[in-house]
Amino acid sequence: MQHLTLNNGVTMPALGFGVFQTPPDVTEQAVTSALETGYRHIDTAAAYANEREVGNAIRNSGLPRDEVFIETKVWISDYGYDQTLHAFDKSAGKLGVEQIDLFILHQALPSRFDLTQDAYRALETLLADGRVRAIGVSNFMPDHLDQLLKQASVVPAVNQVEIHPYFTQPAVQAANTAHGILTQAWSPIGGITSYRGTGTSTFDDPAITAIATAHGKTPAQVMLRWHLQQGRNAIPKSVRPQRIAENFDVFDFQLTPAELETLDNLDTGTRGGPEPTAITLEAFGRDIPEA
Repeated sequence: MQHLTLNNGVTMPALGFGVFQTPPDVTEQAVTSALETGYRHIDTAAAYANEREVGNAIRNSGLPRDEVFIETKVWISDYGYDQTLHAFDKSAGKLGVEQIDLFILHQALPSRFDLTQDAYRALETLLADGRVRAIGVSNFMPDHLDQLLKQASVVPAVNQVEIHPYFTQPAVQAANTAHGILTQAWSPIGGITSYRGTGTSTFDDPAITAIATAHGKTPAQVMLRWHLQQGRNAIPKSVRPQRIAENFDVFDFQLTPAELETLDNLDTGTRGGPEPTAITLEAFGRDIPEA
């Protein structure tokens, strides 16, 4: 496993395992399969409603706590200084841990950026108190980062955003790099293009399949290798043990510079996830249950 060093010196695996849209009743088995395969970074979120099952799988794995890097996210409904401190208690309680390795804001809240800033200030408090090891953001655009950093005292360690060959967000990646923020890719193999796309999914793209054939790998493995070679953290998801293992088998080959460029050039500029500027409490707010 390759590791990446965050801007505060904390190291994390370059490849993680995600549980977005994984139903609670299958989350524990999926995470168990991931840990048995060799994953040591699990990404979840309060809004996924499966933190408890993630915690169960990690606890029942028998692995020492410090061998598994746990990442979770605060939902916008819990933004605000005191609310976000309590959001940590809810997430930590469900996960069954005292310390979370990476705690991030799930979205910017442009219409109430004061709440976003207060939430981030709470993350800074949690970091100073040692209850989290690193803090960050998700789905923040360059202007959101600029606005946040006008008041923040700690630069986010990561910005988790939608990145796959059909949507590379070069401006976001450049802003992250300029600030010393690690880019973390959700939907890293373009799974979202299979159900929110406008035609061809990344898995069927001729250029990607040609590269995969040349290396004796799958399109998913090629896309994950693309992320790793360009220094991003990637968090693929699956509930199938065979696919979970396949996504992990990406450390024994190298893409050429020309192949990396081919993947970069597939960008369509079409976002699959919600438009970050459209996130409001009215449209996206939801209650996050207590632990």
